[in-house]
Amino acid sequence: MSTAQDIKKKRPLSPHLQVYKPQLTSFSSILHRITGLSLTIGLLMMAWWLVSAAIGPEAYGTFMEISSMPLLKILYVGWTLAFFYHLANGIRHLFWDIGFLFKLKNAYAAGYFVLLFTVAMTGITWYCILEKMPEKAAPPVSQTLAEVQDMENAQ
Repeated sequence: MSTAQDIKKKRPLSPHLQVYKPQLTSFSSILHRITGLSLTIGLLMMAWWLVSAAIGPEAYGTFMEISSMPLLKILYVGWTLAFFYHLANGIRHLFWDIGFLFKLKNAYAAGYFVLLFTVAMTGITWYCILEKMPEKAAPPVSQTLAEVQDMENAQ
């Protein structure tokens, strides 16, 4: 075997995570992909919500029971975080596509802005949801159906 082949075998195939220190730009790229995947899962949840509403009250009631589980409530906050992060980071990528924010200082400033925007908008969104929920909460589906049946019986 020649020495050139020996050297090729000892070299890494490509730059690896063990070679580079984590940076905000690499972290944001990985997080952008993770949030895109989680938004896909959230979209499936929304599709289930719409389909169950279209099928009828029993299917919708089942969806509402499952969707009110504490674990899913935590996931809703996660999906909100993912939405705002993916939105803001996507806009940052659009700026990169037109040639802005390429300097390292600007890239880091935009990265920190994306993180700040994500946390702020998620907090504002959930504050508004939790603040308004008791006043504007819709009655349970079974109560609404009972009211409709009472109105039909009255006629």
